[in-house]
Amino acid sequence: MPEQFTDYFRQCLHHLFTAARTVSLLSLLPLIALSIAVPLLTSCGEKSADKPAPPRPVRYVVVAPSAFGQAAMRTGEIRAHDETTLAFRLDGRMVSRLVDIGDRVRAGQVLARQESTTGQNQLTSAKADLEAAKASEQVAALNLSRMQKLMPSGAIARTQFDSARADWLTAASRLKSSQAALRNAEDNLAWTQLTSPADGVITGVSAAAGQVVSAGQTVFTLATSDRRDVVIDITDPQRLSADTATHFPVALLADPAVQTTGIVRDISPQADPQTRTWRVRLTLLTPPAAMALGASVTVAMPADPGSDHNGDTYAVPATAIARLDNRPAVFLIDNHQQVQLRPVTLAGYTASLAIIASGVAPGDKVVTAGVSKLRTGEKVIPGEQL
Repeated sequence: MPEQFTDYFRQCLHHLFTAARTVSLLSLLPLIALSIAVPLLTSCGEKSADKPAPPRPVRYVVVAPSAFGQAAMRTGEIRAHDETTLAFRLDGRMVSRLVDIGDRVRAGQVLARQESTTGQNQLTSAKADLEAAKASEQVAALNLSRMQKLMPSGAIARTQFDSARADWLTAASRLKSSQAALRNAEDNLAWTQLTSPADGVITGVSAAAGQVVSAGQTVFTLATSDRRDVVIDITDPQRLSADTATHFPVALLADPAVQTTGIVRDISPQADPQTRTWRVRLTLLTPPAAMALGASVTVAMPADPGSDHNGDTYAVPATAIARLDNRPAVFLIDNHQQVQLRPVTLAGYTASLAIIASGVAPGDKVVTAGVSKLRTGEKVIPGEQL
């Protein structure tokens, strides 16, 4: 290539000197500058292209057997063993909310209030009706008593006595109706206050002050006991049974050292129409304090009897998984500080990990970040180790 540019440069000079005989030298200065600059720029481009790219620093993890062995992992959430949804019994506007998520409440404690003006008016009206009914019943009872005294002497007709007795029965019935209406008004007024049915912790709030809520609309969710459950979703419910003798290891996702065990409480009889998975609830036997409501945990499920894998499994970050011929693979760092793409067999996933059944060995260095930009044989610099 440099020889070609030298020949090109000589030809340009020859043409320039030939043209200089007929054209002034000043008009040819741009051509002279261009003929000198082109070879220099091309020469610089060749030198930069020949310079090799520096090795790329990468993050990696050293492969070690998974603490859960052959067990498949599922990610779940801590829920209360007993949960109760609380709602107002009447339609109305909620004027105040006295508790929030996480508050511990006592039985009978007021949690929220609705507008009570209408209920108070109904109570006042029911009291007035009751007073009128009492007065009518008393008058009817006195009239019936006088008729009873006059009846033996023949001073009144039998029809008058029967009419007085009917008036008293009507008044007595109206009195009972007014008393029932008063009790209903008192209940309606009391129902404008939402109270806790038992001691517990508020785990959910679904309405705010000023919102118009309908009767039966959930306002609070109350956990009424200190027992804890784990809720997971599985694709193969046949692998589980309701036998309480089977214990499942449960570990806190944020700190796997926090562990306990659980037993099957119930298995959903029907798959979710969206995810096509079955919901399973496990009751924790001795839940540690760190496994608070809403915490994410991992559950070790029993190995699939039909699986042909009987060895250890290896957990690596999910970001380490690449593809090789439509198969999962990982990049390994060899002894020459080069990356090699190796296919692997996956045993499952968690929220942040990929469980490898085969394809790697203890001590292998697996690249965990930027795998989409790496190429087999590329020189790298091992950086941060996870």
